[in-house]
Amino acid sequence: MKVLPFKIPKPGKEALVYQEDHELKFYDKLHEHEEIQISYIAKGSGNLILGDTINDYREGDILVIGEHVPHVFRSDDNAIDKSIMYTLFFTKNSFGKEFFKLTEMSGIDSFFDEAEYGMKIETNTESLIRKFSKLKHQSRIERLASFLQILDLIQQSDKTPLSSFVYHKKYTDIEGKRMSDVYQYTLDHFQENITLDTIAEIANMTKNAFCRYFKRRTNKTFLQFLIELRIEHACKLLYKEKELSVAAISELCGFQNIANFNRKFKELKHTTPSQYRLHVA
Repeated sequence: MKVLPFKIPKPGKEALVYQEDHELKFYDKLHEHEEIQISYIAKGSGNLILGDTINDYREGDILVIGEHVPHVFRSDDNAIDKSIMYTLFFTKNSFGKEFFKLTEMSGIDSFFDEAEYGMKIETNTESLIRKFSKLKHQSRIERLASFLQILDLIQQSDKTPLSSFVYHKKYTDIEGKRMSDVYQYTLDHFQENITLDTIAEIANMTKNAFCRYFKRRTNKTFLQFLIELRIEHACKLLYKEKELSVAAISELCGFQNIANFNRKFKELKHTTPSQYRLHVA
């Protein structure tokens, strides 16, 4: 199976593709596509791994992912209801090579630059959600008009980057499968004791070669990535599972002792687990 690249199904010759995902879990394999992706999470929560960063996503989020940026959505394991995502896919050349160079589109270059690292839209979200909610029942022309309005709203909005580093060289099929296997295994087993020997074996590499390989493609060590994944999971448990103690959450997230958990949590979140729980309550 070729994990990378991923082809977005295009009905006919549509320049702008609208897609709805209604799944218990979103597509959870590492993938990339030539299209830029603007998505509204209508229902569901989980993690989005993009570039060098593990982000959480939740209902109401508006996310932008650039062209050829490897990413993976990981829906929460305890999801009972279907997750829902509405997405618009397009490329810089979808409407002709000169479209985004028109005077009327001045300032759009910053959108494409920011999309390279992914972004979460922080303001104007209610207006954007209303636009997304109408797409399903619109004609193609109405949908195109809504798309331009969505772009305009995003340009006016505050944004948070989803990553600070993206590996820009294209993955070969072998590399794509290797990284996908590494991510998949880590996401499935992060609560366990994952050694470098184990994950190097998953990647079919020596330990030293794997460490260099992973660092070059993510700008961080595998151990850093694993700790960040565990801390993001801890944040969700602190928010959702009020009856669980901090010590219990530490153990559920794969930490061997609570002192190490508290230290790593404060390094990444700049607060203690207990303070974080009070803040998000």
